Amino acid sequence: MGKVSYGVLEDVIAEAFERAGMRADKARTSARFHAESSRDGISSHGLNRVPRFVEYLGKGWVDPGAEPFAVRQIGPIEILDGQRGPGVLNALCATDRAMELAAQHGIGLVAMRNTTHWMRGGSFGWRAAERGKILIAWTNTESCMPAWGATDTRLGNNPLVMAVPRAEGPLVLDMAMSQYSYGKLQTTRLMGEELPYPGGFDAAGKLTSDPGAIEASRRILPTGFWKGSGLTILLDVLAAALSEGLATHQIDRVDRGSCTGCSQIFIAFDPDRLGTAAHVQEIVDGMASYVNGSIPASSGRMVTYPGQNTMKTRQDQLANGVFVDDDILAEVQALAAR
Repeated sequence: MGKVSYGVLEDVIAEAFERAGMRADKARTSARFHAESSRDGISSHGLNRVPRFVEYLGKGWVDPGAEPFAVRQIGPIEILDGQRGPGVLNALCATDRAMELAAQHGIGLVAMRNTTHWMRGGSFGWRAAERGKILIAWTNTESCMPAWGATDTRLGNNPLVMAVPRAEGPLVLDMAMSQYSYGKLQTTRLMGEELPYPGGFDAAGKLTSDPGAIEASRRILPTGFWKGSGLTILLDVLAAALSEGLATHQIDRVDRGSCTGCSQIFIAFDPDRLGTAAHVQEIVDGMASYVNGSIPASSGRMVTYPGQNTMKTRQDQLANGVFVDDDILAEVQALAAR
């Protein structure tokens, strides 16, 4: 592992995307979201995803010039077709549109179909919360997780994002429906470490903390066992039904790259429009303080709310450089130079 300044990281990713066929402004926006993910400590969906995204551009699985278009709107609800454009840009469009609808109606729901991987879903929660909006968003994916009690993959890990604004730093939850995402497995394996808790089954069907063994078996563990399995099924069904798009079993038939053709939901609330901003602030401040006041199970460690550690990581890496995998950085630099 090495370190690089945030600005250098964003520049090299932008150049790689532009060389791969993206328009300069779109390349820069996509690069910013990838660099911000690495800056916040989520390199699995930041720098580490760049080579694969460039590969998908080259294969035509992602259309770099596609723009989402509105299929229909009913009051505060809008359905968009992403035309398999870059998932980050499509999700950015959907988030901003949901916030616009929320500013008009108090709530805005945008259902996006036919899109691609949104990378770090939490990015859009941070974007909304930093603009004073509440956001609930989720995506379905291709099958990558067994249903509870099964050995073969039939479910997506269907990440869910919830974000609430707060003056001292928003509360942002970004979680896959698996105990650990494949991105977390990758970064843990690359660092030569084991997971802190069992994250799936090995080839022999035994629970393990070895990320490489779980990657090989593809038997990642649903969060909450059968509860996470049930929740991921309902998130999948709702995303596909509301967007008039594809569910996991249909995405599998497309047989392309990660999340190609997926469906996503973005629900924004505007506390100012609803007249509840002061109450929201009171509730969020109180809960954050209450959680921070917990008695730690381990001495010297603070109990934190969702998003609190991300803010600490962000501040540290902006000041001292962003941790990167040197081999992956070299690969991206080569893509930028070709």
